[in-house]
Amino acid sequence: MTELLWEPSEKQIKESNMFRFMTFINETYHQNFKEYAPLYDWSVENISEFWAAFWDFAEIIHSKPYDQVIDDATKMPGASWFAGAKLNFAENLLRYRDDRVALIFKGEDQPSIRMTYARLYDEVARLAKSLKELGIQPGDRVVGFMPNMPESIIAMLAAASMGATWSSCSPDFGIKGVLDRFGQIKPRVLFTANGYSFKGKKLDSLERIANILKELPSIEKVVVVPYTEQKADISAIANAVHYQDFRSSESGLEIEFEQLPFGHPLYIMYSSGTTGLPKCMVQSAGGILVHQLKEHILHTDLKREDTLFYFTTCGWMMWNWLTCALGVGATLVLFDGNPFHPHPGALWEMAQDEKITVFGTSAGYIAALLNAGVKPGKTYDLTPLRAVLSTGSPLSIEGFEFIYQEVKADLQLASISGGTDLNGCFALGNPMLPVYAGELQCRGLAMDVRAFDELGNELIDEQGELVCCKPFPSMPIYFWEDPDGSKYHNAYFDVFPNIWRHGDFVTVTRRGGVVMLGRSDATLNPGGVRIGTAEIYRQLEQMPEIADSVVVGQDWKNDVRVILFVKLDEGVELTDALKDKIRQTIRINASPRHVPAKILRVPDVPYTLNMKKVELAVKKVIQGQEVLNKDALSNPQALDYYANIKELQEN
Repeated sequence: MTELLWEPSEKQIKESNMFRFMTFINETYHQNFKEYAPLYDWSVENISEFWAAFWDFAEIIHSKPYDQVIDDATKMPGASWFAGAKLNFAENLLRYRDDRVALIFKGEDQPSIRMTYARLYDEVARLAKSLKELGIQPGDRVVGFMPNMPESIIAMLAAASMGATWSSCSPDFGIKGVLDRFGQIKPRVLFTANGYSFKGKKLDSLERIANILKELPSIEKVVVVPYTEQKADISAIANAVHYQDFRSSESGLEIEFEQLPFGHPLYIMYSSGTTGLPKCMVQSAGGILVHQLKEHILHTDLKREDTLFYFTTCGWMMWNWLTCALGVGATLVLFDGNPFHPHPGALWEMAQDEKITVFGTSAGYIAALLNAGVKPGKTYDLTPLRAVLSTGSPLSIEGFEFIYQEVKADLQLASISGGTDLNGCFALGNPMLPVYAGELQCRGLAMDVRAFDELGNELIDEQGELVCCKPFPSMPIYFWEDPDGSKYHNAYFDVFPNIWRHGDFVTVTRRGGVVMLGRSDATLNPGGVRIGTAEIYRQLEQMPEIADSVVVGQDWKNDVRVILFVKLDEGVELTDALKDKIRQTIRINASPRHVPAKILRVPDVPYTLNMKKVELAVKKVIQGQEVLNKDALSNPQALDYYANIKELQEN
């Protein structure tokens, strides 16, 4: 039995949005729910009624009501949502136009900048007018190569207000990485900052933009945003204009929000793309709106008085997720830079100064804090903090315990998991439920999430494939350049017909929690037994000698053997004694099946630009196969070391 770490008080439960929604369901549908579990069961058994209720509860702004919620709740993919409805995504995010702070921007070594909801609306209106004068139409692509700063959100909202489709990359993407994404979707307008900051260094973006534009003939206008107050020299960039000169000089404008169908394209998101060109996933304005607001309002318990932070870049879906919280009227904190600069506690100092109530980050960042000996709760005043969110990879039990021991004892730790594909979560937090170490609190409302064995049988308290058995609004409406839908089908539906298979190993517990066990497409199969890599990483994260690691299965003599690569802490050697300690730790705390056949030292572990370990790319390299798109990696040079490791050819 996993350890109970926190429980909400009766007062916290009764004051939560989730409890208020449960009461709303009881009154609307004559139910008598008192706990989450029966509410969840009802939501997945009554998909249409649930989303109709949430539409009303969230007060979705629309100009034309829907005729039906869903045409066929058994059809996946291809179900049609909220047919007949007309709405605008940006209008819903700009429903508040008062003097409450909407955005706080904090760059490295820079003082915070604040923007009210009234000013945000005005800035969007001015930019929208300029885009309209440029001739931008619904369905045109507008893109950003931007740091996580207010102008990124303003540009997205301006584009969305007129029905244009937004896509973005962060400025740490290489030229090929940007072209592999934007080159497929042929955007008309590109927003870029003149630079960005990382580890105290000011880095230039414009040289890369000049090279990118040579391969992007569709771009008609490049709008250059000043990262600092100074205007940059943009003479070498074709069709470039300074942001201040492009944005309308008029103030007090009214935005003409284009009223569009629920399924109108809003975002184009990208797969990590290490096995070829990234897949371009098109997501609908209505689907993203209702799905993300469900997660903000109900599962995160977000309210107007909250201040929400998520450590993200514009190249990760959590930026899109964070932005949607404007629809709740909360204050969003945007951070650009390295989270350990100028010191390991930098983000927690910001949390103290900005009185952050919900702090979002990654499991990797929490592990780095633990290894660095940072004790945020003892160093900073985190009195307003009520919740910590973690995603990106499975959060270890030690990571859970660290938050409660070294950050704050009385808060909700919500480990959340979903994907770029749905721009949201399958399993996440819940203000009505307790927190158990290593466990996501619940499956999301109206998300029929289960664990399946290879034959499609449901498993409880056993490891299986994460599947979703019913459609949900934020599913991609299509993949770009996929006229027959084959790319889309092969991505999720080629294993279990009409059921979304996500590619993660999970355990769904009897109490309804979820334990994430790593990617199933990076499965280890020693002796034919399927093993999730997260179970091994969990053990290694406890060992101070190991700074990082990656584990893969190597095809060997008609079987698979587990190979563990470790990046050691400074000054540590990979001795036989340390290898024995690693094996013993894994054997005792996981199983003998998890024990690696070989343990090898490497200088670095490769990651995607979204900070996910690329186990599949490592496996390909050690087996002599080509990795087609190294530009999807944040540190592609790390892969080179794995190519010719002679120990991998030995018994």
